Amino acid sequence: MIVGLGNPGREYAGTRHNAGFAVLDRLAARDGAAFRPEKEWRAEVASAKGVILCKPASFMNRSGEPASAVAHYRRIAPAEMLVVLDDAALPLGKLRIRPAGSSGGHNGLQSILDSFGTQEIPRLRIGIGSPGPAALTGHVLGRFTAEESAALEESLDRAVSLIDCAQDNGVVAAMDKFN
Repeated sequence: MIVGLGNPGREYAGTRHNAGFAVLDRLAARDGAAFRPEKEWRAEVASAKGVILCKPASFMNRSGEPASAVAHYRRIAPAEMLVVLDDAALPLGKLRIRPAGSSGGHNGLQSILDSFGTQEIPRLRIGIGSPGPAALTGHVLGRFTAEESAALEESLDRAVSLIDCAQDNGVVAAMDKFN
């Protein structure tokens, strides 16, 4: 199962904080999959080449509840998941995959870790750049500039390739090739 983190609603579409949703949208489009709302789990779910794609329909900081509901229903262990999220500590376009670890201060990932009760959940961080002296909230909820869009598109394509590599060869192989 691949869980993309973001905030639901049109007002958040295209924001930096929705980089996880953008990667899942790209995977679904490539594989001809369509997301459908699953109200009982508060998530949008699609199946692409036998992999469950999950976009929690809760706000970012409550992502763990819907993700754990889908995983529990589908009998997917935390180690069999990949969480895709934005990371303001990484330069725009940088990708970093890890098999486990802390949330690094990301509230959406912390919600996932809390809901599953483990840090042993693979995660792919998509660099969205640092806000510099600006406030973090305004940065992550802001949209990419025209100049940033090309780097974003390239990183989304690389993220899909990274996910394919991780599925075929494992997280460590993807780390060696893409980090």
